[in-house]
Amino acid sequence: MTPDVPNLDALLRHFADLRDGRHGDAVTRPDKEEHFRTATGLLDPYARQALRELNEELLLGQGVVDTTGVQRAQDGSLFHAWTLWWDEQSAADIPPVTLYAHYGSSFHHPHLRGATVSEWPLNVFDDAQAAAELPTMRAIAAADLHNLVFQADFRIVPATMAGASGVPAAAHQH
Repeated sequence: MTPDVPNLDALLRHFADLRDGRHGDAVTRPDKEEHFRTATGLLDPYARQALRELNEELLLGQGVVDTTGVQRAQDGSLFHAWTLWWDEQSAADIPPVTLYAHYGSSFHHPHLRGATVSEWPLNVFDDAQAAAELPTMRAIAAADLHNLVFQADFRIVPATMAGASGVPAAAHQH
């Protein structure tokens, strides 16, 4: 059984990877790095779209969307960043809006993050505005559960232990 909500399905696949010591079908670091390269290629048009939409709607088209492509850092980690720069942001000497995929040298598998994300505005005054926040609330809740797994481990998620990730449970200890 897999969840009906796509981001929860992805989260369960993530927890199953932790449980089973894999990333998809990959076990070795080189194979996982190849998955990372493929994943960032798949994400590229959507990351660009999200930044382009922000640029067009809120920056009035004055920003520049840029990407690093996959790069290796000195510590051996891999990263791929998509950024949105604009004059006022640069003049304020603050980071650009960033979507950042990274596979840390000591990580079991890759992650996504932003440059500064920790707070989201709550300006809701009617039901339609409340409903429009559902994707944001889903992302916040899933990210929170992910961070709680970092504080403990994947065993805190009953569905992962039950093998409900769409990925059969490998032999694991309770």
